[in-house]
Amino acid sequence: MDSRSERKHQAILDAATTVFLDKGYAGTSMDDIAKRAAVSKQTVYKHFADKERLFAEIVLATTHRVDAMVDLVADIPVEADALDENLTRLARQFLTALTQPQVIQLRRLIIANADTFPELGANWYEQGFERVLATLAATFRRLTEQGLLKADDPELAAHHFAGLLLWIPVNQAMFHGAARHSEADLDRWAVGGVRAFLAAYA
Repeated sequence: MDSRSERKHQAILDAATTVFLDKGYAGTSMDDIAKRAAVSKQTVYKHFADKERLFAEIVLATTHRVDAMVDLVADIPVEADALDENLTRLARQFLTALTQPQVIQLRRLIIANADTFPELGANWYEQGFERVLATLAATFRRLTEQGLLKADDPELAAHHFAGLLLWIPVNQAMFHGAARHSEADLDRWAVGGVRAFLAAYA
């Protein structure tokens, strides 16, 4: 694509993301997207064959954001004296990244359409959050080998760690339709989650 075509392509993606998150999949039309992107409907169809493919591209494009989280998880320092501090810092960054309003909105949108697009939901999970969990499990295996943790099942430990952090904010957002936490809440959940995790695995 030339630069003009690339700009239109990105404008359509940005517009579609906004409209899908605002109106949901069923409530969104290609006319809505074209209007938001300030292009013709024919231009939208030139770039994307149909609404389903456009939706899929938007959903899967967000998985690249996980790369920074994967790098963060992989780089936990192996320091016995600072394990609590390092895990708490990781937990806080983990919570900040995964409770962003658009992340929560996208999660709700994918769940709402999981029956219609089961493969898309599965791909989003596998390419996104599951990669973070796999890296977290590898990190906990490394920390166990160093004698800093006792995680006989590192994969289960990774799920426990994530669950301790995300249960409250994600469930609140799922049922209330928006995040309802403060920065102080994130701090408290990070500290409390790590404390509970280390009580089981240190």
